[in-house]
Formats: sequence, C-alpha cells, structure tokens
Amino acid sequence: MEKGRNTAVITGASRGIGHAAAVLFLERGWRIITCSREDTPPECRRDKNWTCHIATDLSDADSVANFIKLTNDELDGEPLHALVNNAGMSPKSPNKERLGCLNGDIDAWKETFELNFFAPLKLGRGFAAALHKGKGGIVNVTSIAGHMIHPFAGSAYSCSKAALSGLTREMANEFAALDVRVNAVSPGEISTTMIQPEYEMLIPRIPLNRMGTPEDVARTIYYLCSEDSNYVTGTEIWVTGGQHMS
Repeated sequence: MEKGRNTAVITGASRGIGHAAAVLFLERGWRIITCSREDTPPECRRDKNWTCHIATDLSDADSVANFIKLTNDELDGEPLHALVNNAGMSPKSPNKERLGCLNGDIDAWKETFELNFFAPLKLGRGFAAALHKGKGGIVNVTSIAGHMIHPFAGSAYSCSKAALSGLTREMANEFAALDVRVNAVSPGEISTTMIQPEYEMLIPRIPLNRMGTPEDVARTIYYLCSEDSNYVTGTEIWVTGGQHMS
C-alpha cells in the first residue's frame, strides 16, 4: 500500500449511503478498503485509490473475522484514518410488513443485532491498533428510528440502532485513550433501495420538504472523519432535514 494518503474502511459500500461515502472519499483523495455482501460496480473498481473490496457477510462471525484479518494484512502496519460502520439491515415479513415485538422472528432479531450492533463493535476492536496509529475516527450510521417510533421501520432494526447510539457514546469514551474519535450520523428518510413508495407520506413531516440523498449523509460522514472535526467525539449528528424535531 502506497504511503502518505489517508485510508478509510467503509462497510456496506456497494450501494446507497455506503457507496456514496466511498465515492466521496475517493473524490477527496483518500484510499478506501470496502466490504459488502455484493461486489462493487465495475466502474468503481477501476479507481486506483479503491485499494480493495472484500466480499463479507458482517452478520457472520467468521466472515467478520476474515474481513478484519484481510484488511489488516492489506494495511500492512500502515495507519487507518477512518472506519465507517454503515452496513445495516431492516428485516421485513414475507408480505413486507414491519416486524414488531409481537410478530418478529427472534432469529431475525439476532441477525439484525449481529449486523447492526455487534459488527461495528467487532470492527472497532479489530482495527483499534491501526486507528490509533492514524489518530483516526470511527463513524457509526444509526437512524432516526433508533430515537422514536417509526411507522415502517421494524422493532428489531429500531432497537439495534438505539443500541448503536449507546455504543457510540461508550466507544467514544474508551477509544479516546487511543486518540481515536467515535461519532455517529443519524439519517432520516434517505432515498435508497430501502425506501418504499409509502415513505412519501412522511415528507410533510420533514421541514426541508424532501427526502435526503445518500450524498447528504456521505458529506456528514466525511466531516466526522476529517480534520475539521478533530475535537468532536461522542456526538450523533441528525441528517433528517429537520424531521427529528417533529
């Protein structure tokens, strides 16, 4: 790996917020190491700063451990400057209804927490030494659904994101000893493949009167990884167009 440039690890980078973040970091001269269950688009793999993409199922313990090992091998002792824990899932029933506390399959809850909560914890631990070398930052992608009842997001998803908000605070406290900052972004209604047509009814609740874009979230993630936020840790930034005020 070429020395001298900032390096970021970004999870869930094949689409949506993760892909927008990957593109933005590349545009700003960072090298990136990414993972997702899917492959990256062919046009992105041609970017010389897209150091490598590792197909990974972050809900599987062995796959997470393999990703940590291969990424640390790729870093080869070089510092890591950012870890973006973006990958997440929101399971639905076969007829696309939200899974609640009464009807949600417990195994689906466990899988959701493995991906949305335990994977960020494991990756933070796995890259702690490299992040310490880079005096880097961790950004966890939470959700507005982790702070209030959401009409469409399932209970397992909402609870896992609430737990991730709490984890962000605890990690910020402990990782400070390593000169590593830990923050979160909390998106609202963002126009990705997770958004269904019924979400249109939520727009009147958004003061800015539109859904957000993946790029809106990516820019906030980048800010929290950049030197512009060197004295910011333990913070969760709302990226909701003001929806969280309602």
